[in-house]
Amino acid sequence: MNFTLLDSLDYASVLVFALTGALAASRSQLDIVGFIFIASLTALGGGTLRDALLHREIFWVDDPLTLAVATLAAVLVFFAAHLLESRYRALLWFDAAALAVAVPAGVAVALAEGQSWPIVIVMGVITGSMGGLLRDVVCNEVPLILKQGELYATCALAGSIDWCRMSAAVTTVKAFQSRL
Repeated sequence: MNFTLLDSLDYASVLVFALTGALAASRSQLDIVGFIFIASLTALGGGTLRDALLHREIFWVDDPLTLAVATLAAVLVFFAAHLLESRYRALLWFDAAALAVAVPAGVAVALAEGQSWPIVIVMGVITGSMGGLLRDVVCNEVPLILKQGELYATCALAGSIDWCRMSAAVTTVKAFQSRL
């Protein structure tokens, strides 16, 4: 297998979102199966929806190792969550880190599929936010993306737009260099 930047973004996103899912499962006092379920739902939910909407092979079906990454993260948190002073604060920090990785992953997938910029932007937002939305709904919490005063969706949108602008700039530079 040829490991690409997109692969590393997907694995990093899965790992960090799985940690947030497992932390939410801990806050809900679930058993180990609940930890694995919520961690996997959170880690794979946004990318699954993205891939389904783009009519492409679902990334974790194509690469089941991502399921193992989510499961390992869930088991780690199951045994270590009690060591954290505030699981909610850790969840918020990991969620922000995961968003920073998942949005570029979603944008990169949509760009690789040759989608137009509005679709690319939406796919970045979906990839970055839907797993957390699913996690919060299943754990009976008000989704972070919908809480007043949270910049979650705004950050996902801004990140998607910036990645599109950066991609356009790189394309322009490459076109200019090819003329020289």
